[in-house]
Amino acid sequence: MFLIFPDAESLAEHVSATLVDQIAKKPEIVLGLATGGTMEPVYRRFVEQVKRQAVDLSKFRSFNLDEYVGLAADHPKSYAAYMYEHLFRHIGHDPARHFLPDGLAPDLSQHCRDFAQMIRQCGGIDLQLLGVGTNGHIGFNEPGTPLDSRCHVVALSERTRIDNSRFFPEGAIVPATAITMGLQDIMEARRILLLATGQGKAETVAAFHDSDVTPDVPVTVLKRHPDATIMLDAAAASLLPPDVRERCAASAAMCMPLRRYA
Repeated sequence: MFLIFPDAESLAEHVSATLVDQIAKKPEIVLGLATGGTMEPVYRRFVEQVKRQAVDLSKFRSFNLDEYVGLAADHPKSYAAYMYEHLFRHIGHDPARHFLPDGLAPDLSQHCRDFAQMIRQCGGIDLQLLGVGTNGHIGFNEPGTPLDSRCHVVALSERTRIDNSRFFPEGAIVPATAITMGLQDIMEARRILLLATGQGKAETVAAFHDSDVTPDVPVTVLKRHPDATIMLDAAAASLLPPDVRERCAASAAMCMPLRRYA
């Protein structure tokens, strides 16, 4: 299902309110968390809401999708540092409850197996947040990744490294490999919210809409999920058929009562 919001901020507000609502209903919820520019307004709104409403976050647990191989958790461009900056330092980071892949693990293959097993030991992910790359990757599952893949080390495509270079200082080398949850790990989440904002994601969203499920466009695997919602701003949705845009914008408008949490 698509939901189309007027802009990125209204989308972030709705997603944040959804997280607050789900934590209120199930304080021990297990969340799958993502990084990147799309998630920054979501985490900002979430921090504001939980502080304003004094939401109890002492029981929820989280798993992050991915991490660059070779970057320590305190490296400023690691995803661990991203999570600390945008979320954990504001709400508290308990390593016993918030799990991130270790880019410096001595045995990466074993670490990947352990990470996937830890998700299962925690009862699985209740709600998974996702972004999507311009080549259709989710997590760091690049085109061609088997749909039944588990947590693994991946060689990042040139397209992904170019896209992500904007997060690094000019001239810096973007890591060539990363740890990522596999597509099967992601698909086992009970509920999935995929967010895409900006004109730069419009072609990717259109490809998702038009394609059958194929490893060549990894995000299409979500078409097989029983409870996956694709949440877009108007710019990211701009290449969808007009009737789809109209219908899905109307559906999003009906969801806006969740904004009462703002």
